[in-house]
Amino acid sequence: MSIDTERLVATQHYRVYVKASPDTVWDALTRPELSQLYGYRSPIEVDLRPGGVYRLLSNASMRAMGGPDVMVEGEVLDVQPGRRIVHTWHALFNDETAAEPETHVTWEIAPAGAGVTRISLAHELHGAPTTAGFVGGRFPGTGGGWAMILSDLKSLLETGSPLIADGSVDMAA
Repeated sequence: MSIDTERLVATQHYRVYVKASPDTVWDALTRPELSQLYGYRSPIEVDLRPGGVYRLLSNASMRAMGGPDVMVEGEVLDVQPGRRIVHTWHALFNDETAAEPETHVTWEIAPAGAGVTRISLAHELHGAPTTAGFVGGRFPGTGGGWAMILSDLKSLLETGSPLIADGSVDMAA
């Protein structure tokens, strides 16, 4: 394993500051009708209680390219409404990611002063190098991973429009 791969497989951390209330950010992260407006434009299913289901569903273009109906499946481990959600993440993008172990995602939302909210995301990816590559935006032609999703979410919440109209940005290119 190379040093770059070792760094990639560890925990990936992201932080973004958004001019929006914590409640608005929480809704964007947990409501399926809002999750379809940014990132990969995919609906989520989330039962906001420990033991509840977390699923990221395919959108029409993902299914047209042969993607599975469910792109990610997981379980909610911890919820502090409006502040924090922790869930497992088992990527089913392809046979390689499906064979890897589940990983863990922690979202934290906190006021950062004067109408600004800080979104912190930590994705623990130990033992899942292919999943780490996807969510890190490392594979050309597969989008920009978490960085793209958070950038698109920020644009949507601050301007009312996503960064990329159809979600087809490829930040790894």
